[in-house]
Amino acid sequence: MFVSSIMIPKHKSITVQLDQTVDEVLNILERNEIDGVPVLDEQRYVGMVTRYQIYRHFFEGSSNKEQFLKEVLVGKICTHQNTFLTGDEKFESILLSLKDFPALAVVDSSLEFKGLVTRYEVLEQFQSAFGMKKNGVRITITSIEAGGRLARLAEVAKQYHEQIISIVTFDETDKLVRRIVLKIEKKDNIPEFLSKLEKNGFRVLEIFEEK
Repeated sequence: MFVSSIMIPKHKSITVQLDQTVDEVLNILERNEIDGVPVLDEQRYVGMVTRYQIYRHFFEGSSNKEQFLKEVLVGKICTHQNTFLTGDEKFESILLSLKDFPALAVVDSSLEFKGLVTRYEVLEQFQSAFGMKKNGVRITITSIEAGGRLARLAEVAKQYHEQIISIVTFDETDKLVRRIVLKIEKKDNIPEFLSKLEKNGFRVLEIFEEK
């Protein structure tokens, strides 16, 4: 999945212009209950501004509160002009980039603003990948690194008519094994299903029912 598939399009994104005052921007952040927004020069991306940046600039500056709010333009305090996305990044690769920002702008080759990717949307995709919003039984298993192992797992699940909610794998090449987290709907035949997995070379590490 690419960033473009989870991007909030331009017409639905909240942005500010570089000539707006700090007071105006804080009101926008408060009204929309968000922590940061892209700053634009008409349609061109010029940086990001967050509540933290605004507060830091105020406490590090010499202006009184009224002057700072009414006279300082957000274009003067925005940062990370060179931090943005182009839309063709894999969504999981940007999680660390969103650690320090609530959102990242998506731009074209001319820096024209195309949309927004938020930390919330990325975390939602991770929750979906793990099936966290559905009740079921989470099973952690390991298997040797060998071709066809996932196909074999799917075959066993099909034999027992298991409804797979999610499946995620983790590479542990130092041990030549792969860890697999499988979430299935709760059924009465799970003990038999687990036994069959063990017979097919899968080692069951953990079982946890999520409600």
